[in-house]
Formats: sequence, C-alpha cells, structure tokens
Amino acid sequence: MSTPADHRPSKEAAKSPAVPRPSASVLLISPTNQILLLHRVSKASSFASAHVFPGGALSKTHDGIIPDVNDPARHQDGPAYRMAAVRETFEECGILLAKNKKTGKLFTEVSDKDREEGRKAIHSGKVKFADLLEQWGATPDTESLIPFTRWITPPNVPKRFSTQMYIYFLPLGSASPTRKSAPGGSPGIEAEEDELMIPKPTHDGGIEHTAARFLPPHKWIDLARQNRIILFPPQFFLTLLLAPYLSANVTSPSSPVPTHSELQLEREKVLDFLSKPRTYDGQVEVSFAKACISPIVLGKGQYGDKSQDGVGGVDKHTAVLVLDGPGKEVEEQGQGRRGIREWVVTTKFRKEGPRDVDVRRREEVLGTGGRGKL
Repeated sequence: MSTPADHRPSKEAAKSPAVPRPSASVLLISPTNQILLLHRVSKASSFASAHVFPGGALSKTHDGIIPDVNDPARHQDGPAYRMAAVRETFEECGILLAKNKKTGKLFTEVSDKDREEGRKAIHSGKVKFADLLEQWGATPDTESLIPFTRWITPPNVPKRFSTQMYIYFLPLGSASPTRKSAPGGSPGIEAEEDELMIPKPTHDGGIEHTAARFLPPHKWIDLARQNRIILFPPQFFLTLLLAPYLSANVTSPSSPVPTHSELQLEREKVLDFLSKPRTYDGQVEVSFAKACISPIVLGKGQYGDKSQDGVGGVDKHTAVLVLDGPGKEVEEQGQGRRGIREWVVTTKFRKEGPRDVDVRRREEVLGTGGRGKL
C-alpha cells in the first residue's frame, strides 16, 4: 500500500534510487473525443485518491518478455508495453482494445457477465490475458496504440516507474449503450446502422478505482485547477495538451454532438500535433510522440535560483518541475533522447497529493538564464 507521499519528491536524492518499474498507460478517447479518467481509491497501491489514465505495471505472466534493467529497450516502446496497455485498460475499465479475428473490427461480442468475470480472472492471475482473448476469438489491437511521451519518475521519489503513455481512439460511429441520440432529439453519431456498442466504462468494483468517466479534456483540467480532483503532473500535462483539439466546443451537457467529419478532423489535428517537427528558441525539438520526460523539481542553485525568488509569480511554496531531461537511466544508456523544454509544471505538494497544478511557459518562470540556452 502506498500514499501520496510515495510519489512526492524528497528534498534530497536517495542514496540508492529505486529501479523504475516498467508500466504503460492509455489516454482512451471516446467516440465523441472525450477522455477517460479513473478515480483511484484512497488505499490504492499508487496515486491514491487521484484521477488517472487506465494503466499499470508490466506483467511477465500476461505481457511477454520484459526488457532487462540494463537493456535500452527497457525505456522504449515495445511489445510488452503495448500488451500491458491493452490488458490494464481492460482490467481497470472493462473496455477491451482488441479486434475480432473474423471481422477485424473492435471486439465487443461478449456479455457483461463474461466481461466482468474475465476482468477478475486476469487481475487475480487465474487466467492468462492472451488465453482469454484466444478463447473469445479476439486479438489485442496493439498496432492502434499511438505513443504519447514516456515518463520516468525522478530518483528522489520513493516509488518509481518508467511509463509509456499511449493514445487510443475508439472508433467513430461507435455507440454507448447509455446514449441513443444527440441532445434535443437530433440523431448523433450513435444512430448509425453499423455502429459498435462500446461498453460503458466501469470501475473495478473498488479494488483500485471507485469511478470511471469520460469528459472533455478541458473539463478535467477545470476540475483540477479548482482542486476538485487530484491530477499528478503527467496526467495534467498530457490532458492539457489535448484540450485545444478534442471536444473543445463541448461546454455543457446540452452541447450538440459534433458530426463525424468534425470528430475526424479533431483527431487528425491531434496526430499532426504529435508527430510534426517543432522548434523552441530556434532549435529543433523532439516530437511529443518520442519525448522521454523525467520531471525534476528545481532546488536552490539550479537555473540561477529563478524558481525560488518569485519570478513569474511563483512563490517559495510552489515547486517548479522542468521537463527537458530524460532521466539518469536513459542518459547513461547514451540513447540521445530528450524531454520537453517549452513548458514547466508548477504545483504545491500537499499531504493529500499535488494541488494547484498548472503548466506555464518556461521563460515566464525561469527567465532566459540558467542551464543552457532557453
């Protein structure tokens, strides 16, 4: 069992940092381009009481060969990470990211009863995930997972992970069994004849989660900024990046359902954002698909102490996390990977978890001095 303290940076680096556990998480996008977050129980093994993406640690039983700690593939996208992403999503919210072997479409041909029994059997280790899929005539849709940064917990945090983040778009034209038409009675995308019935996401019965819900990204960010929910920096940062693109015009429950073409255009803009070359301060930067980020909390003597003297309105009680480094483990392997320089995350680490989380332009907080050219 862990608490928020297990994920809060200490003031000094540990003498023997914990080895990051390989894990995978999925930003699951609904047929109406909303994002799924799960509410962790207060006694969860990690990220207690926070809202998180579906995901978890890799399992050698279910996910295949896990790269050794000294293998460069340990911190790279690969088969075991992708299988874990599919498996953990199914375990944690009941949505199976797999294809029907006969039709090639998203696999939904399983009863609610069998689905729930399958989730429990996998979680308890009574059946292998691959065996269950074979029994159902399904194959994991690992190819549709889109890399969206890797995050490696810094060495001064007790509980560490090397997490490959992915985006998965549920098919447009798919339906939720709880919604038949757009507000006002006009047909929504759910009314198409060839629609797939996507099961409503559900929590796991209180084992690790108490709620599972799709909302527009900007709605989740609003809730976090009001401190009504807890989002740790990676979840806040990635959700914020998607907010301008997905469901940005959905401002209330009465907002009309976007058309199929509008939804598809939103997704195309996300893909372009992820992959296109970017520049910062005249230098070519890594894409969001390939970025490897190990957040570091600035301390005295770093970046000219600008994070500690009120620059950019940051007070001494607010931590500033820079995102430009890939972490010691990746640096020592000489992979030449990088993080993101454009932004920093600011937050106050409280007993219950990070509060007042936000993302700001790097130069607004750190100025133009410090380590390297900004």
